[in-house]
Amino acid sequence: MRALLVVNPAATTTSARTRDVLIHALASEMKLEAVTTEYRGHARDLGRRAADSDDIDIVVALGGDGTVNEVVNGLLHKGPDLENLPSLAVVPGGSTNVFARALGIPNDAVEATGAILDALADRSERTVGLGLAAGTPGSPDEAVPERWFTFCAGLGFDAGVIGRVEQQRERGKRSTHALYVRQVLRQFLEEPHRRDGLITLDVPGQDPVTDLALSVICNTAPWTYLGNRPMYAAPRASFDTGLDILGLRRLSTVAVTRYATQLLTSSPEKGPRGKHAVSLHDLTDFTLHSKAPLPFQMDGDHLGLRTSVTFTGVRRALRVIV
Repeated sequence: MRALLVVNPAATTTSARTRDVLIHALASEMKLEAVTTEYRGHARDLGRRAADSDDIDIVVALGGDGTVNEVVNGLLHKGPDLENLPSLAVVPGGSTNVFARALGIPNDAVEATGAILDALADRSERTVGLGLAAGTPGSPDEAVPERWFTFCAGLGFDAGVIGRVEQQRERGKRSTHALYVRQVLRQFLEEPHRRDGLITLDVPGQDPVTDLALSVICNTAPWTYLGNRPMYAAPRASFDTGLDILGLRRLSTVAVTRYATQLLTSSPEKGPRGKHAVSLHDLTDFTLHSKAPLPFQMDGDHLGLRTSVTFTGVRRALRVIV
């Protein structure tokens, strides 16, 4: 078994000593090349190299959701090919690790490495669907290249929160759940469009859904975690179906308090609901348009401002070791 290990040295929950232990453990069971990322986008370049290679069977991503996203986009730079592309394995090293945890991979890096080695011995893997987002033809964003996401995307409020978190991290703050909570409050207090939403959801064959103030696209459930508490924005979302979307038309103080409480108490059976909530399940194609540029995020990475994004749910896109 030939593997490429992509290591993010800035992963927040693994030390250099832990990473050395994991590398030795993996190298004892396979022919392993370990590469440490040196710049933003490096993991994507390594994934692309693995996809174009004839001698790599598995790519192991050691890092957080951002590292996984880059590796996946590199692997799928020519599109899905289950028969010929390397499989993906994930050793969680970030602060949240939604993709790995949604797959049932232990959130501890050492335990996850053991689980991967057991899965390889048992030849255990599954095929997952992914989301694909691109600039909408005919819109100001039509030149934006397509990009894959593994568990979520968002246009508007939640992307604004992520942008604030990234600014704080650039100033030296650690990525913690407390940091996210503080930025949620600041985004709410400063959000100019929370009462009159700017977003329209267009689904082929359905009437447009207008005036959304928040839009979250989910490829799996849970949507995220607050510490060890899972939060379900779209409880029916699954790696085996298309994409789900949660939209909220109003973000008033009363509405936000209600929906935040519903998220904190959400479960696989029950997510946010109410007269200002819109939930759609198992979508293959849809577009979000905004009357003004809004923050956009994918898999927890802020990608700037967008006015129109077209989404595609792609079933059976990637093989994952679990």
